[in-house]
Amino acid sequence: MAALRLWLRGGKGALGLGTRRQLHRTAAAAAQLTIRDALTQAMDEEIERDETVFLLGEEVAQYDGAYKVSRGLWKKWGDKRIIDTPITEMGFAGIAVGAAMAGLRPICEFMTFNFSMQAIDQVINSAAKTYYMSAGAVPVPIVFRGPNGSSAGVAAQHSQCFAAWYSHCPGLKVLSPWSAEDAKGLLKSAIRDDNPVVFLENELMYGVPFEVSEEVQSKDFLVPIGKAKVEKAGTNITLVAHSKSVGNCMDAAAALAKEGIDCEVINMRTIRPMDMETIEASVMKTNRLVTVEGGWPQFGVGAEICARIMEGPAFNYLDAPVVRVTGADLPMPYAKILEDNCVPQVKDIIFTVKKILHV
Repeated sequence: MAALRLWLRGGKGALGLGTRRQLHRTAAAAAQLTIRDALTQAMDEEIERDETVFLLGEEVAQYDGAYKVSRGLWKKWGDKRIIDTPITEMGFAGIAVGAAMAGLRPICEFMTFNFSMQAIDQVINSAAKTYYMSAGAVPVPIVFRGPNGSSAGVAAQHSQCFAAWYSHCPGLKVLSPWSAEDAKGLLKSAIRDDNPVVFLENELMYGVPFEVSEEVQSKDFLVPIGKAKVEKAGTNITLVAHSKSVGNCMDAAAALAKEGIDCEVINMRTIRPMDMETIEASVMKTNRLVTVEGGWPQFGVGAEICARIMEGPAFNYLDAPVVRVTGADLPMPYAKILEDNCVPQVKDIIFTVKKILHV
């Protein structure tokens, strides 16, 4: 109506001017990128950049991947760069490790990391240890990637987090992205790294969109391995998490902010090597720490953080014991109501924070 009144008073020229002014004031919509598309972009860009990079795994080529992460790559790059394998994790993981020893840069996809247990000898004994055992003469630049952690309704044998399993082993780097920025930047860094990297994606987050900057959309964008990110600054308590649990921490922090509790949220990004400097600096500021993860509690990622805080300079800054929020210490049940109670929820984080702060 405002534009119509402008036209009636001043004619077509005035309408054009008014329209131009309105368009000038309209802000551009932020670009969004799903985790799936971020991973696809990362592999596509690195395959284009380096002729030694290739992807292999079950159904990654003609079927576009079980979770469609390699969608379109086979049609673009062909059989030599995108390779379908038989259902034999030990076999194709061994082929990938051998290719890495010979100078190529394979991306080895496990349909889920639960199946990586079939190939764990190749991952640990062949990939992780060869660089050291050869005195640096034989690097193994390989990325083992795929969905990790609990999914939905797939019960005990397909619902476990391997972050603690693989980060226990020297020789491996272990990455666990949360956002699209993490997924793209970390995967590109992993592919370029001369060490074997275990890249733990989350099965439930492939379709989740995140706003991304122009920098993230660039082919030159990288996220450094071994560096955590403070997703939200705060002063009262520190929440440290990786993968999907980072989102739970952000939701909990938003809810707690309404009650006057200011949480700092740290996205670990890398499990090994662990960025303790960022965590310690935060604890020295907030004096309280909660770790959050989807894996089991015993010998978990949170347990390692607790130990390092005890052994390091941040211990004397604590005003309360460090508390872990983890998955339940039992095989994952199939029933949905039991499953929901076996993985950390936002309400569990809120309850823990309030308990520590005595509110």
